Amino acid sequence: MRIDEKILKYSISKDFRLFDVLKKMDLEKSKSLIVIENSGVFIGLISIGDIQRAIIKNLPLDIKVGEVLRNNIIIGSDADPFQLLKDKMLNLRIEMMPIVDKNNLLSDILLWDEIFDHNISLEEFDSDIPVVIMAGGLGSRLRPLTNIIPKPLLPIGENSIIDVIIEKFRKFGVYNFYVSTNYKSELIKFHFENKGCDFSIDIVKEDFPLGTAGSLELMKDKLTGTFFLTNCDIIISTDYTEILKYHRENNNVITIVASVKEIKIPYGIVESGKNGELLRLKEKPELLFMINTGMYVIEPIVFESINKNEYLDMTTLIENVKNKSLKVGVFPVSDKSWSDIGEWNEYLKIINKIN
Repeated sequence: MRIDEKILKYSISKDFRLFDVLKKMDLEKSKSLIVIENSGVFIGLISIGDIQRAIIKNLPLDIKVGEVLRNNIIIGSDADPFQLLKDKMLNLRIEMMPIVDKNNLLSDILLWDEIFDHNISLEEFDSDIPVVIMAGGLGSRLRPLTNIIPKPLLPIGENSIIDVIIEKFRKFGVYNFYVSTNYKSELIKFHFENKGCDFSIDIVKEDFPLGTAGSLELMKDKLTGTFFLTNCDIIISTDYTEILKYHRENNNVITIVASVKEIKIPYGIVESGKNGELLRLKEKPELLFMINTGMYVIEPIVFESINKNEYLDMTTLIENVKNKSLKVGVFPVSDKSWSDIGEWNEYLKIINKIN
């Protein structure tokens, strides 16, 4: 059977690892993929939510897709009228619907973005949620540039780093931003005063360095509900709606956005036991890690763990929250969805990509 380009683009085999699924989702800019046999027989569908649930269950990211597939997948028949399928997608807010024939062969894939006007949102984002951008650091890794220009104002194309971060959130309708500053605060304030912003921005200045979490105390009276927190040297390209949905559905106090990173060891790994006895030998293993990107979703209850005028980093705050038996969750994004532009190599990659 000949499989068309669209099906090839959005389909995988059941032998894909979850890590490979994340990479393909990132490549195709899709939150779901169809699982088929080589012959084109439909097996199932996997979504970013399925991967999140697998991580919650502490399943390894090298587990195969076939082991985590759900049974409750909504599919359509190639005998169904198109309007019926369209109505079903709209009513149930289905991003991707597999269409199968009488032999259960995948014949088509209906995509929300191809069927509905862009003004019709798949899921509404809570645009009242504020975003806190931590922009008080010295930018030591980007010296000597940051001796003159604060890191948040370093250029990326025609914009600055902080402008790109804000624009990512603006696409979801976010209006309220807070920027925590210290080093060269006056330049950041001047930037926004002369920019002509179509959003609300509040520049908050530390009198002395308080750390990522410690400086939140300065905004305690303003952050009375759920809020996003992001460092000013990272860019996350993913669906922020999904992050917020995951955070709320799991009743998290803090959700850490983590990048799934693969590190390939170019050597054979030897593990030995008592008296040097060989236990196992693994040739050039691939190790998978979850890396803290520096973006979080946070509930205001964390302010009970933050003291006024006291230095506090995010790692310590997260540990304090965990010690109070409050829930901290992890939302995974693929490695390519995260750019750490606070160091030279990554910053230059972003510049070269734009130019």
